[in-house]
Amino acid sequence: MTRPVTHIARLLKWGRILARHGALRGIETAPQTPPGVRRLCRIARLGTIQPKVPDYAAAFQAIGPAAVKLGQTLATRPDLVGEEAARNLLTLQDALAPVPFDRIRQEIEATFETPLENLYAEFDPEPVGSASIAQVHRAITTDGRQVAVKVRRPGIDKQFARDIDTYEWAAAHLEAFGGEATRLRPREVIANFRRWTLRELDLRREAASASELRDAMVGVPTYEVPAIDWDRTASRVMTLDWIDGIKISHRDALVAAGHDMQILSANLVNAFLRQAIAEGFFHADMHQGNLFVKADGTIAAVDFGIMGRINRQARYWLAEILYGLTTGNYRRVAEIHFEAQYVPDYHSVEEFATALRAVGEPMRGKPVSELSVGQMLDGLFAITRDFDMQTQPHLLLLQKTMVMVEGVATMLNAKINMWDVSGPFVREWIRDELGPEAALADGLREQGKTLALIPDIIRRLDAQLPKKGAAPPAPPLPEIPLMWDTGEKRRWWRYALMALVGAAAGAGLLQWFG
Repeated sequence: MTRPVTHIARLLKWGRILARHGALRGIETAPQTPPGVRRLCRIARLGTIQPKVPDYAAAFQAIGPAAVKLGQTLATRPDLVGEEAARNLLTLQDALAPVPFDRIRQEIEATFETPLENLYAEFDPEPVGSASIAQVHRAITTDGRQVAVKVRRPGIDKQFARDIDTYEWAAAHLEAFGGEATRLRPREVIANFRRWTLRELDLRREAASASELRDAMVGVPTYEVPAIDWDRTASRVMTLDWIDGIKISHRDALVAAGHDMQILSANLVNAFLRQAIAEGFFHADMHQGNLFVKADGTIAAVDFGIMGRINRQARYWLAEILYGLTTGNYRRVAEIHFEAQYVPDYHSVEEFATALRAVGEPMRGKPVSELSVGQMLDGLFAITRDFDMQTQPHLLLLQKTMVMVEGVATMLNAKINMWDVSGPFVREWIRDELGPEAALADGLREQGKTLALIPDIIRRLDAQLPKKGAAPPAPPLPEIPLMWDTGEKRRWWRYALMALVGAAAGAGLLQWFG
């Protein structure tokens, strides 16, 4: 087991890097920051030259690959890190230094126990992308197909395991402070991060996710998922069809190629809604670097290491919440939050509906370009605090992906109205899922002639509609002894000073994350 002093040393080293990138400035200047934490921030930044604007993404890249992935996870939590930091962290796209080709060759040959030439007729030694977990090369198979080959970085699994161990340790101590830290569930954030990372480290899991999403989206002609070459895919190597297209971030090139930005942005939003609401399985890393536009206007996605799932119950809640917000039915949105047990029962449905109206009304009918994301998030976070809403870990990836999709769609079409684009899809899905039974029930109530059928209709509706508590049960969390636990008291005197510094650092992280 890693000693507390080791965890503290790592955290202090990472804190120094954060200071050099100006990422601790918010802690030092925040009025609610304790004086001791302010002093710690001043010590951490001694001798550093900081940028005028904090660069959180660069700080996480400097710390290492595991921190890049953690930064991407924290980008889903503006309630933890703040809206400014969350937007900055969304720029993390794994632009890391590539692994030398000799090591990549060794990794492929060791995985398949055969020379590289037996698998690929041509293999470009220069990677087309280098991420925190793997890098991608272009190749041609021995049967003449153009493919992309994703190869895991050698030794990355051990490095991630070490860093995540420290993240879990820090989160346990942070949550032990109680209060706001308990409500925000930092331990579950790291537990989700660990699960996502373990899935990404096994490229067979990513290949399976791509294959499943491809099957789910086969009926959507405007969205494509490349096919997997299973004969050349294993835990450390994945091979899939090569995508020829323009990166969706290259807006000028898309316009020059004759693509309609309004249609592209709407197709992207509807593809995401189809995945999240209709299928309950969605590509959760839809940033600009992972989306391409083919010559015929099809949007092609790559990099399926992070995928999200929403069970059928939560999808009903989500669809009704989105539809309620688009139509201004805040009372129904509030009722759903209580039915799903997102808001504790001791609060008032009416008061919650009014709070939602205060946030929703200024947004309705306006394009994204006219909305203040900061003001909207401030309002939403105030609601979560005022009504004691705990974080819903199963919706974290969805939140992150919605922010990403909105960002890309707005880049393509600054005047897009997300409500207008999403409303028809959500309305149609609700009608298709619940319409027949609901219409039959209405007819029976009006006619009053076949009342005996109503119990059966209610039973069928009850079988389809979500039950209380749409959130899945929380996963078991690891047992992490706190430094002040009974079993640790005998060694307290050996690192009392370091523990004090660690506690201050934890308090600082709480202020930064809050």
